[in-house]
This record gives sequence, C-alpha cells and structure tokens, in this order.
Amino acid sequence: MQLNEKTCNEMRIRFDYNNMMSEFVGEEGIPRELLLANKKLCKEAFDIVQKNRGKDMMGWAQLPYDQEEVVEDILKTAEKVREKFKYFVVLGIGGSALGPIAVFNALKHLHYNDLPDDKRGGPKFYVEDNVDPERMAALLDVIELDKTCFNVITKSGSTSETMSQYLIVWDILTKAFGDKAKDHMIATTSASKGNLIKLAQKEGLKTFYIPDGVGGRFSELCPVGLLPAAVLGIDIRAMLKGAECMDKRCISSDFATNPAMAFAILQYIAYGRGKNISVMMPYADSLRYIADWYCQLWAESIGKDIKKDGTKANVGQTPVKSLGVTDQHSQVQLYTEGPFDKVVTFIAVDKYRATVTIPNGCEEFPNVNFLCGHTMNELITTEMNATAYALNQKARLNNTVYLPEVNEFTIGGLLFMFELATAYIGEMFGIDTYNQPGVEGGKNATYAMFGRAGYEQKRAELNSAPAKKKEYICE
Repeated sequence: MQLNEKTCNEMRIRFDYNNMMSEFVGEEGIPRELLLANKKLCKEAFDIVQKNRGKDMMGWAQLPYDQEEVVEDILKTAEKVREKFKYFVVLGIGGSALGPIAVFNALKHLHYNDLPDDKRGGPKFYVEDNVDPERMAALLDVIELDKTCFNVITKSGSTSETMSQYLIVWDILTKAFGDKAKDHMIATTSASKGNLIKLAQKEGLKTFYIPDGVGGRFSELCPVGLLPAAVLGIDIRAMLKGAECMDKRCISSDFATNPAMAFAILQYIAYGRGKNISVMMPYADSLRYIADWYCQLWAESIGKDIKKDGTKANVGQTPVKSLGVTDQHSQVQLYTEGPFDKVVTFIAVDKYRATVTIPNGCEEFPNVNFLCGHTMNELITTEMNATAYALNQKARLNNTVYLPEVNEFTIGGLLFMFELATAYIGEMFGIDTYNQPGVEGGKNATYAMFGRAGYEQKRAELNSAPAKKKEYICE
C-alpha cells in the first residue's frame, strides 16, 4: 500500500450521523439547534486536548509521529520470531490484550490459526487474557514449547493476572531450557519503573518499552500492539499512517469536518437526553473485536464519579458490544422496542475482501429463491440499512462509521478516531479521562485477600465487612 495523500483520500473513513438528528428520528433525536449550540463546548474540549498532546497521559496522541526507531526494532525482532517460532503467545490483560486481539481479528484470515503453515505465513497466535486455570492448561496442550515465543505485557509489572501467567510460563521455560529460556520470551513494559523491567534486565529478555504517557487502553499503536501485529505480518507502518491521516483530519473543533469530535459531541448530547448506553455494532466478522476494544476504551475512560474540580460526576455511557447480522436475531428486539436509552453505532464496510454469490435453487420456494443471484455482500449491507431504518421508525438514535475496506490503514484510522473522541468527551464531562480508580479498588482488595505487604489496612477493612446471611443463599 502506498502511504501517501492519495491513500488518505481513497481510504477516508466517513461518519454519517443523520439518524441522530430529530429531522430523521423525531423528538427523541437531537435538534439541529441544540447541536449548533454546543460549538463552544467542542472548541473548549478541542483546545484542552490539543494543549496537552504528548503531556502526562496524552503521550498516545504522538504515537503516529515519533516511533520510527522503535518500529525498525520491532520489524527486525518480528522477522526473527517469524523465522524461528511456530507459536506466538501474548500474556496480558485489558489494553494489553484487547488491542492485539482486535487488530489480529481485523487484519488476518478469520480462521488464521487453522490454516496450514504454508498458507498461514506466520506463527499461530494466542492471547491469554484471563487466569482461568483451564485456559492455561488448554494452551499448554496445543503449543509446542520449543517452538513458542511468549510476549509478556504489563506496564506496571505488578498486574496480578499477567504476572501469575509470567511466573507459570517462566518456570516451565527454565525447567525445559535452562539459561536458554530467555530466547522464548519478550517483555513489553515501562522503561523506568515497575517489576517487569527489573525481571527482564535480570533474565536478559529482549524488551520493548511502553511510553510513560500511554495507558493500557490507549496502547495499541505502541509496542504493546505493534509487536504482535508485526509478528503476524501486519503492516504496522500503514496502521500508524492511517492514525496520522485521521489525526490530521481532526485539526479543528468543527464537528462538520472532525469525525472524532462529531462522535463525541453527539454521544455527549445524547447522554444528557437519557441515552446512557452506547452500542457498538460492526457489520463485519473481522471487526467484531473492535467492539470489545471500544468497550474498554469508553467504559474505563468516561465512567467516573468525580470531576477534575472535585465535584461529583457519576457519568458515563455503558458500552455494549454487538455484531451485525448475528445480533439482529438476539439484541435488536431490545434496541427497537425497549427503553429509549441507547445509541447504536454501526461500523460498515464498503468493499469486503471476498465476494460470495448466492447460487440459484429452491425455485419452488419464492420466499427463499428471491435471494438467488445476489451476493452475501449485498445481503449484509442491506440488512444493516434495514436495521437502521427499523431503528429510525421506532425513534431510536443510530449512526454509522463507514470504512472503504478493512486494511491496516483504515484500522489505524478507526482506532485513532475513537481515541480522540474519548479524549474530547472526557473534557466535555470535565473528568480525568485517563485514571481508573474503580479498577484499582478491585485490584487492591485482591492484593489484601492474598496478604500482600502494604495492604494490611484494606485486609482489616475486608475482615470487618458484614458476614453473609444464610437466609439469602438458595441451596
């Protein structure tokens, strides 16, 4: 793919929000005058985001521009991994897992791991993002240890889930390979703090660094996501170029030209009008895990109980993942006739990477035969448009993000668009978009229950909690 201005134009992502407006969905929709009345708020949010680019936890905004040296290192390392190993396993959770999974599913064959070696063209790929013991045992059943490279990813080096996986895998590797165990593991972590960097230096592991200003849910376009993608043969330069082109489109606060701002202000206004659920519904199997990635980005970033000025907030839409056409047969009934509390965002694809024609048959059944001669491409697109129409008829807000096709360039742009939108809406709410105290609460309780040093007070607090009552347990 030629990464130039022509590509930026040909692969331009479109955002259609007609079906958010009262002109199309009636009184539940957003009046045009209300949207226009929020131009000042858009300008304020835009200015704050621009002012803080590259500072504190907004290091992610510079990732499309300042990684040439690390990209070179990633590509060289990825080539060695591809030559030597049959399996590549990511050990991580949250942003360290959801981004790599989403990009892998979007850009590789939908049955990639099932392909024979000569057709797959790279190592089989697994992401271990949970601590279910059956899952770890199952992984060890399907990989060949001597042909496996593990990539352990945690910025803090104290993430219990990831470090438990590290301890298990490192023990297995050292028992099997002794001082050669280091050849089977790559670390991705902070350069300056945490436990994993110390372990990596002690064991001599190849290490990539997560920039200090990049949090987990904004980390897919740094080594967290770029290394796994490169190992799989994905063009990471095209991903970064797609992000850059999206960033350059979003150079003003004008929601008429800035798709990230349009997405943010529409969701913000809709939330204020009772739409507190954001449904992400791609109409492509390749994009189904983009919805999972979005759910973490949106939930952890804008679900906050305190504003930056210290006042109470308790804001945030609940993100829900859905898949077209699949969930037309499970969730859309609720979306069309349930509470008026949702905004549905479709992700559409103009040109799929395959075309499948429905052959002639079932002539005796007109209610089946009408499909013959059409393509599955036509069918999935028509069903999306029909669902949008049905939502409109029931006065349900919906909008559509259109990708010209699914490739590295458009995926990079899509991720960056949603990241910018998240930054904008966080400023509109007046919250800290980048902290996650609600997550830390559960982590701290876990540490206390395991008796970790420094958490004695939390342990005492847990011990003083009321005992459960037997009368409220069905046995």
